[in-house]
Amino acid sequence: MSQTTFTDVRRFDSIDSTNRYLLDEARSGAPEGVVAVADHQTAGRGRLGRRWEAPPGANLLLSVLLRPALDLDQRHLATTAVALAAVDAISGMVVDDGSGSVAANSSGSGLGSAVTIKWPNDLVTPDGRKVAGVLAEADLASAVPSLPAPVVVGIGINVNWPATDEDLPPELTGAAASLRQVLGAEVDSEALLDALLAALGPRAAALSSVSGRARLAQDLRSSCTTLGTTVRVDLPGESFVGTASSVTDDGHLVVDVDGTFRTVVAGDVVHVRPGA
Repeated sequence: MSQTTFTDVRRFDSIDSTNRYLLDEARSGAPEGVVAVADHQTAGRGRLGRRWEAPPGANLLLSVLLRPALDLDQRHLATTAVALAAVDAISGMVVDDGSGSVAANSSGSGLGSAVTIKWPNDLVTPDGRKVAGVLAEADLASAVPSLPAPVVVGIGINVNWPATDEDLPPELTGAAASLRQVLGAEVDSEALLDALLAALGPRAAALSSVSGRARLAQDLRSSCTTLGTTVRVDLPGESFVGTASSVTDDGHLVVDVDGTFRTVVAGDVVHVRPGA
C-alpha cells in the first residue's frame, strides 16, 4: 500500500454497514484513520435513508473514521474531502495495455476527468450517470471527551458492476454506471483502494485549517458538475428551481432563483434536463 495515514484497514466479507461498524469503534475511542472495507453490505444506506445493495464483490465499499477539528456546521466538509479523494484516485487510473485492466498510476498522469462531483455527494460520469455515493455520519452524543468528535464517511463505488447496461435493473438504466464501463476495462479494486487512501491523507488533513478548507472548497468548485446547470432543490416543505451558480467556502451550494441567490446547506438536488 502507498504511504498514507489510513493504514488500519479492517476487511469484512459481509457486514451490515461499514459506517455502523466505525461509529461503534469511535464510541470505544478508536483514533482517526481506521478504515472498514466490505465485499458486501446487507444494510448499506445512502443519503435520505435510501437503500443500495450490489452483488457481493462487485463494488468498493468502505468507510473511514475521521476526527477533524471542525465546528458542527462544517462537518459536512468531511464528505467533500472523501469525494475529492475518490475523484483524485479515479482520475489517476491508467489502462494497462498489456493486461487490458485499469490500475493506479503513481506518475500523476492518468484518465483525467473520468468522473465529477454532483453536489453534494455523488460521483457521476460525463453524461450524468452515478458511479459512487458518499455518506457522512456522526454521533456527537457519544463523543470521547479526550478526542475530537468523530465523523464516519462511507463511500460506495461501482467498480466492475454493471459490466453493461443490461446488468442493471430497469429503474437504474441510464442512471447508474460502473468504472469498468467508463474506463473501458476491468478495474483493479485493490489499486483503487490504495490510490483513494493515499489521496485522502492530505484531503483529510486540510479539514482542520481555514486555508485547507478553502482549498477543498475551491477544488470542489473545479470538480462540481452541478455548477452552471438548472437544478431543482427539494427541501422539507418546499421545492424551487434555479441555476446552480457557486459553492461557498463552507461547501454550500448557491442557487440563482430568478435573481435571488439562495444558499442550500442540505437538500436533495436534481439536475433538470433542458426541455424537461
